[in-house]
Amino acid sequence: MNRDPGPQKQTPPVTREEDSSKGRYLIRIEEHAAEMTYSRAGERLIIIDHTSVPDALRGRRLGEALVTRAVEDARAEGRRIIPLCPFAKSVIARHPEWQDVLRG
Repeated sequence: MNRDPGPQKQTPPVTREEDSSKGRYLIRIEEHAAEMTYSRAGERLIIIDHTSVPDALRGRRLGEALVTRAVEDARAEGRRIIPLCPFAKSVIARHPEWQDVLRG
């Protein structure tokens, strides 16, 4: 017997805002926003310094979605990441396939 798992919860879109010295990734849901901020250290290096998910959005893996998008963008743009933020550092550490984007 096949069971319909029902509607799948999808992560809302992650947007990126960036200027010459800093940037952030955002997920907005209603009046709340999950955010991961970073500093740019030249053209090819970003330093992730903070991740914040409000209580109303916790448990939806939004922080991990923000880190995932940063890794995807780093690969696509030939950038490296220094994860100073403890959360981002722990997420990246759990993914051996992401180690190529870390600054060595």
